[in-house]
Amino acid sequence: MEPMPTEAGRVAVEADRLVVQVGSVRLPNPVMVASGTFGFGPEYAPWVDIRRLGGIAVKGVAPEPWPGNPPPRVWETPGGLLNSIGLQNPGVETFVAEDLPYLRSTGVPVVVNIIGHTPDEYARVAARLDREPGIAALEVNISCPNIKRGGIAFGHDPAQAGAVTAAVRAATRLPVWVKLSPNTHEVVRVAEAVAAAGADALTAINTVVGLAIDIERRRPALGGITGGLSGPAVKPVALRVVWEVSQAVGLPVVGMGGIQSARDVVEFLMAGASAVMVGTANFARPTVTAEILDALPGLLDELGFRSVAEVVGAAHPGRRG
Repeated sequence: MEPMPTEAGRVAVEADRLVVQVGSVRLPNPVMVASGTFGFGPEYAPWVDIRRLGGIAVKGVAPEPWPGNPPPRVWETPGGLLNSIGLQNPGVETFVAEDLPYLRSTGVPVVVNIIGHTPDEYARVAARLDREPGIAALEVNISCPNIKRGGIAFGHDPAQAGAVTAAVRAATRLPVWVKLSPNTHEVVRVAEAVAAAGADALTAINTVVGLAIDIERRRPALGGITGGLSGPAVKPVALRVVWEVSQAVGLPVVGMGGIQSARDVVEFLMAGASAVMVGTANFARPTVTAEILDALPGLLDELGFRSVAEVVGAAHPGRRG
């Protein structure tokens, strides 16, 4: 007769079925938190056991401190949130000195979102972080404007996106994840360009550009005029981008955009994501990631999946049934 499994054994098996790989990066589960929505970690420690997370993508880090945009910076919309933070951040040296030690102490995979105005600025941040232990990957935010090319975001042009990726790839040994913008009709070409330039994975999507009007003030609601829309309203757009790029490019994809539940996570996995990041929902429900992790094993059972890995791409042609 087979011995009865111990409680410790059951827990180990349950944990194993949630493990995912994003290229060379092993995550204990597929539920990460998205850059710009979780600070640098301690801000959420009163509500979330951070050690349970699949990973933390921290707020964007530039070579030098960036002041960000004038207020108002956030505006709630039906089904979403507009933000015009302007990528305010303390700069890479402050991040390394003050924020990275805490992140290392959690034992959670840390993904550092990096930003810049030129390929050289991105490369400077990458080279500086390359010397630091405790970083799992770099997430290259190519939604920043290229100040030498009339302000167009790097992520809107395949050649510029490839140039930034190549500069980062040359500056670091860390895995390079590139965050795709939905604000271009060439997102697949951008994905192909960054893959050719040495990216190890893609993250999708960044926010969708939008506008709100404050009718009492008779002017745009945000100090930066336009802002980035996130939350449930963008989920169909995010799923479409994940679906397209995961089939067009041979790189793993981390999906995000409007995720609020375990069912949302499974939708992204079935669309082709290897893992996900939860963003705006953290603002409304700081405990949302714990709720998702509690519900995910039961949902896998309900759908007949033995592991998260089995779910990835399950909705793609040829995988049905």
